[in-house]
Amino acid sequence: MLKALFSSNTRIKLLKTFVLNVEEEYFIRELTRKLDEQINSIRRELDNLKKIGLLKSKVRNRKKYYYVNKDFIILDDLKNMLLKAMSTNDQIIKKISKMSGVDLLVLSGIFVGKETQVDLLVVGDADKDVIQAHIKEYNKHNKEVKFTIINQKDFVYRLECKDKFIYELLKDEESIVVVNKLKKEIDSYIK
Repeated sequence: MLKALFSSNTRIKLLKTFVLNVEEEYFIRELTRKLDEQINSIRRELDNLKKIGLLKSKVRNRKKYYYVNKDFIILDDLKNMLLKAMSTNDQIIKKISKMSGVDLLVLSGIFVGKETQVDLLVVGDADKDVIQAHIKEYNKHNKEVKFTIINQKDFVYRLECKDKFIYELLKDEESIVVVNKLKKEIDSYIK
């Protein structure tokens, strides 16, 4: 059962989505958009999770909806495991957000369960070595955390130029803004 649970990134994204939202129901296309994965990959992993008993499905309005089987034998354990795995990321975030010189902190990538150019954007005069030390100290999974530090002047310039990287990151609904001392500047350029 454990091999079936943790053998692919798509499956891990699905596990987080379902196990941390047990009351929700999702259809395949909705999951492909939400998780930014291919439909065949989503379909295959949903079938695998259904075979082991974690998910059930039903058809409504000609769409097949998947939902959590609340009687799954290790559902509570699985939820605790996922929350603990995510809490190590919380330690990294807490440390960096409390650093002096951080005007904007945006989470993406591994922090929201998707592949992106960058996992962490820091705007301000934060110390790169200190950020690396926090990531190394609290990153129990030893996954590479890709981060970018931009000073405030360059960030505002990139906003003015409608820089694709900045715009996509800030407009992505899954990105999480933890610290935002630049709300006025961002709001004037990004609607």
